[in-house]
Amino acid sequence: MTKPTRRGFLAGATALPIATAVHVDAATAPNAIAADLSTYIGFGNKQSGGAGDTACGHWLATELDRAGFAVERLPISVPWFEGEGCEIVAGERRAPLHPQPIVTPTPNGGVSGPLVRVDAHGQTDAPLAGAIAIVDLPYGRWSSALPKPVRAPVDAAFAGGAKAAVIITNGPTGQVIALNADGRAPMFAGPVGLLAPAEAAPFLAAAMRREPARVTLAGRGGRRAAFNVIGRLDRGKRRWLVVSTPRSGWTVCGGERGGGVAAWLDLARRAPAAFPDHDIAFLCNSGHEYENLGAEESLKAVAPKPAETHFWLHLGANLAARDWHEGLFGLAPLPGTDSQRYLVVSPPLLPAARRLFAGLAGLEAPYASDRISAGELTAIIKAGYPSVAGLFGVHRFHHVEGDDARCVDAAAVAATTAAFRQLLVTAAA
Repeated sequence: MTKPTRRGFLAGATALPIATAVHVDAATAPNAIAADLSTYIGFGNKQSGGAGDTACGHWLATELDRAGFAVERLPISVPWFEGEGCEIVAGERRAPLHPQPIVTPTPNGGVSGPLVRVDAHGQTDAPLAGAIAIVDLPYGRWSSALPKPVRAPVDAAFAGGAKAAVIITNGPTGQVIALNADGRAPMFAGPVGLLAPAEAAPFLAAAMRREPARVTLAGRGGRRAAFNVIGRLDRGKRRWLVVSTPRSGWTVCGGERGGGVAAWLDLARRAPAAFPDHDIAFLCNSGHEYENLGAEESLKAVAPKPAETHFWLHLGANLAARDWHEGLFGLAPLPGTDSQRYLVVSPPLLPAARRLFAGLAGLEAPYASDRISAGELTAIIKAGYPSVAGLFGVHRFHHVEGDDARCVDAAAVAATTAAFRQLLVTAAA
């Protein structure tokens, strides 16, 4: 097989407008990207330290080895929980609950009390002492339990004496949206479960009448081993290029993580020949859903030092997830790409980023890294890396069961990868 060259690294990103450039380069054609997407999605659920995450990590380590990198697996410790009969029951009505990590379980028989609705400001019209608080979030594409509209009302409920809290994660699909959480200690003072909006109406009605309810969050849990992957090509230049992406998540993560992993692999296979004057590191972290736990461990233990790093590219969530119609007829897939993805670059790279990502929905309006950031990119910037770029986003099935092959399109991933390929060359110059 012919090795990629710097010229080949750029091919397809310069000869044609970026939206169609992928067709000139067979190595980033949709069928090549599709193969990696299919493999990633085929590992199933990607919760940190689980079977899918572990198998995926070994696959990516093997691909780095084949590309010529010296590969290391960095062990990390992550929480886990397997629920058994997690539910809310009020009279004849019952619905499943998704236990919120790190899980504070109830007794096997659950906890009971009157249902009391709590709004996003922590306001309620009934006493919370001894109650089951039902927290009705505003509509949104939720991702984490850290933001104030999620955390504040739950904290207020337990401060008022609630026995348990149930969060309705109102969002585009009507399903439960899993929420990222602190990976080192429980975030809340009592048991918290997540309730699908589609199941919520009878329990909100019961809360209006202060009817009794029972919440059960029972199961097995603890901590287990996971690992980050790093591939290094240390040429002694002390001029590192770093490319990183997470691989773990609450679900199959087709749209959330699949595009980033496929782009990361494409860049990794090309980089050794394309950048002979740099040291190169490719990082893939587990533990992402525990508020970037794996990324923080990598920054402490294996990442190149900021003073020796020329450029760091981070490929976060929603690299090129599919767009959907939503409304009276439910969700219907569209051929386009969800625009709720954000490109952040160091200020000197803004002009190049605007040019290279023109025509790519959402990414065509990049932001300066001293203005906004999110996720693992925030930790990278905070660590002092001088030149960075990163992508993050929240598509409609973000953290939702059903984030599978329907949610990502190989051609869109290939077009976005072509733009990042050229951004990497530009930043490395």
